[in-house]
Amino acid sequence: MEGVRVDGVERVFRARGRRGVEVVALHGMDLRAAPGEIVAVVGASGCGKSTLLELVCGLQAPDAGTVAADPAVLMPQRDLLLPWASALDNAALALRVRGVPARRARVEAVPWFERFGLSGFEDARPAALSGGMRQRVAFVRTLLAGKPVLALDEPFAALDALTRQEMQGWLARVLAEEPRTVVLVTHDVEEAVVLADRVVVMSPRPGRAVAELEVGLARPRHRTDVAVVALRERALEALGAPA
Repeated sequence: MEGVRVDGVERVFRARGRRGVEVVALHGMDLRAAPGEIVAVVGASGCGKSTLLELVCGLQAPDAGTVAADPAVLMPQRDLLLPWASALDNAALALRVRGVPARRARVEAVPWFERFGLSGFEDARPAALSGGMRQRVAFVRTLLAGKPVLALDEPFAALDALTRQEMQGWLARVLAEEPRTVVLVTHDVEEAVVLADRVVVMSPRPGRAVAELEVGLARPRHRTDVAVVALRERALEALGAPA
């Protein structure tokens, strides 16, 4: 296993409706994530963070540079649960895509609901679930894809502050039980420090890594921990934002 290696990557898009105009999303982007490591990527909106995740997952190809990664699965910002399917069938969809028959996929997904606080909601439709529970179902679906690398694109951005904090703790516990190589994109610098082993700070577009912070703190971590606050301030300074 090699984790994730991004070396000198450039990604260029031709702007729609603007003939001949090109948008450079990434330029000289470097990133490393060792097997089993959680790396958070923070940066301003539009700096290429989501593009980076799609490159890691093989959904896009770089225009220059190289991307090498173990098989990866993308968890997008929205949960994208099928509204007509039960929570269990939504999670089991990842197994069905892998060729597992529907009945067996449902059976294999049930223990994950028990482990991750969803027991009793297997038959609920997404509309009957809270935002936090929908994200749990989406994350179980992501894990059931069976990939060693998880590319998480602001998975808690749509949640209220209290639910978001609860889900951060939940995710930390899940990853302790089910270790994966994780590249986590977030706008929340505190979230990055609380969850990650390392924080990579990106420049505005065209995006590139301008700072890297080793977290090195024991888990569980809390937003009010002195060391967490200090790292948050360092990351904000690297972003050029007020601490």
